[in-house]
Amino acid sequence: MNAIYALWLRSLKLYVRSRAQIIASLGQPMLYLLVLGFGLGPVFQRAGNGNYLQFIAPGIIGMSVLFTSVFSGLGILWDRQFGFLKETLVAPVSRLQIMIGRTLGGATIAVAQGLMVMIICLIAGFRPPNLLSIPIAIGFMVLIAILFSALGVAIGSSLQDMQGFQLIMNFMVLPIYFLSGALFPLKGLNVILKWVTRIDPLAYGIDGMRNVFGSANAAFNPSLDLLVLVVVGIVLLIVGARQFAKIEI
Repeated sequence: MNAIYALWLRSLKLYVRSRAQIIASLGQPMLYLLVLGFGLGPVFQRAGNGNYLQFIAPGIIGMSVLFTSVFSGLGILWDRQFGFLKETLVAPVSRLQIMIGRTLGGATIAVAQGLMVMIICLIAGFRPPNLLSIPIAIGFMVLIAILFSALGVAIGSSLQDMQGFQLIMNFMVLPIYFLSGALFPLKGLNVILKWVTRIDPLAYGIDGMRNVFGSANAAFNPSLDLLVLVVVGIVLLIVGARQFAKIEI
């Protein structure tokens, strides 16, 4: 447990000390929120789907959590390059503990980013139905963060260079985000797009937050959202642990 806590704390300290990273990571969510939230709002409302800001806010929060958690896997490549990963792996602790510590650290940072984006959404005009919905939505953020932090660790453990990681992330993260229904309702899609969006785990995380916030555009049952996130999260944690156990220095 001490190793897990130490690695978790290290991730948080690196994050807090990098103010430029904090500010930069808020730029893209703010751009989507302001440009799309207010720019497409009138069109969305004329289509009879209600307030677009209320609809897109969970999607923007989910985007922030997704990108931050997945890219936490990049830290493995940095640590490999600068020798810290070798020092960690030769320590008298199991690789499973190391993997859990790194995953929890990345997930905690992702949730912190999501909370900051949520505050920005509240300032911009997003209004949850009640205060109780906020902690429940945070629970969905935690599940999203753990799921995709485990995915990032699995991918980071399988690669040897940062260029390969960035290439895979661009071909994986962006489709995951755009097919999650973050920017458009999942109802009324054609058959092909309907089934493609249903294999995207982020779709269930964002839909879970929409259910919590009382959106009429939620596509799934909240119990299904929760079940998919938990099951996929466990699977990716197992995959991430196996890939991390195979790392050779």
